[in-house]
Amino acid sequence: MVVSTPPRVEFADLARGEGLSLTLGPLDGRYRESVAPLVDFLSEAALNRDRVHVEIEWLIHLTRHSVLPGAEPLEDQQEADLRNIVSTFGADTIAELAEIEAVTVHDVKAVEYFIGRRLESIGIERLKPLVHFGCTSEDINNLSYALGVKGAVHQVWLPAARELVAAIADRARESRQTSMLSRTHGQPATPTTLGKEFAVVAHRLTRQLDRIAATEYLGKINGATGTYSAHYAAVPQTDWQAVSRSFVEGLGLTWNPLTTQIESHDWQAELYADLARFNRILHNFCTDVWSYISIGYFTQIPVPGATGSSTMPHKVNPIRFENAEANLEISSGLLDTLASTLVTSRWQRDLTDSSSQRNIGVAMGHSLLAVSNVVRGLSRLDVADDVLAADLDANWEVLGEAVQMVMRAESIAGAAGLDDPYERLKELTRGQRVDAERMKDFVRGLGLSPDAEHRLLHLTPADYTGIAAHLVDHLG
Repeated sequence: MVVSTPPRVEFADLARGEGLSLTLGPLDGRYRESVAPLVDFLSEAALNRDRVHVEIEWLIHLTRHSVLPGAEPLEDQQEADLRNIVSTFGADTIAELAEIEAVTVHDVKAVEYFIGRRLESIGIERLKPLVHFGCTSEDINNLSYALGVKGAVHQVWLPAARELVAAIADRARESRQTSMLSRTHGQPATPTTLGKEFAVVAHRLTRQLDRIAATEYLGKINGATGTYSAHYAAVPQTDWQAVSRSFVEGLGLTWNPLTTQIESHDWQAELYADLARFNRILHNFCTDVWSYISIGYFTQIPVPGATGSSTMPHKVNPIRFENAEANLEISSGLLDTLASTLVTSRWQRDLTDSSSQRNIGVAMGHSLLAVSNVVRGLSRLDVADDVLAADLDANWEVLGEAVQMVMRAESIAGAAGLDDPYERLKELTRGQRVDAERMKDFVRGLGLSPDAEHRLLHLTPADYTGIAAHLVDHLG
């Protein structure tokens, strides 16, 4: 038998020849629109822009404070011209940096040379030796990554995640009174309300958002092995720790006084662990919602013109939650890897962090995509009140807990004939369904006080939700 194979097209060559964008990863292809805002902070171009920013601010910092003899403060226009290099960073800059790096085979050195080229047009070419002064590449990289990650978290990921949590909280408030059968171990259990269950998730996610929002972004600028050796060899009279600290803090970061060649990345590991935990809580929410859809608690509002199945036209699949599950798993796996890899460096420096950190955008991108999908999925859900009510009415045995506790309370109060309440309810309810009449007959035969009997005879599974509705108020 001859197996037919499709003709092989050299897509890479085709893309180069036709100016096409043929991507290897889905975040830059199919899902580009959902994650595009991260490109401004965590792409290669954004990293280079931030490197240029850090190098220029370091140059300005050194001159403003007259750190080196002969390097007096610049004129206001000269500082503005330097900063304009960053504000006009665009396609031409990216191309020029790539051209320089093709010769240097070193990305940070390419940035140094690129800035050096610009000093002549500003009229300060004599300050070329001050560009990258006292710096190792990691002085620039650690600060650039910190700025990029901070920007991505605070300006893109956190706003999207807060929008999601707000949507879940809104659902909690809307359905706070909607009684629902609980399922512990997958079995019918003490009823709750749908809103209270949504509130639990919103509360859990909010705690993680608070941790993420409080992240400290550390930075350092202290030379090849963190000792300021070159700084003091060149300019021994300067307090270089003070210069370093004021510069790092001026960038809006927390100064790390003790490092090797690299900033130790512990803050990154802490952040990625929190992001991964948020992901996993959200993943749990997705699987729960998917399960509730499968038993009919939610109906999905069809998207006009959309196809649920290529052969079964009746289907409306929970694809937003399934897509989110997959992307949350990918994101968490990458975040776990980053968190474990970045805290380790052989002796004073190795390059494992360099390759690892290039995947920060990928890890956050899959999380952002998942968040977007859950928001969209929630907007297409309707609560099937009739299904929830029927499920409760079919499970009167869940009142066994209430009856047992009333029997215990009555027994403590001195009522006779109420021994072994748990065992008696176990005999009535375990492994079998109990309807309303059977439960009420059981209650009538217990010999309870009139008040206790009245309460139990008027209790239904839908009413047996305690203060679930009020607990939603904890969301604020």
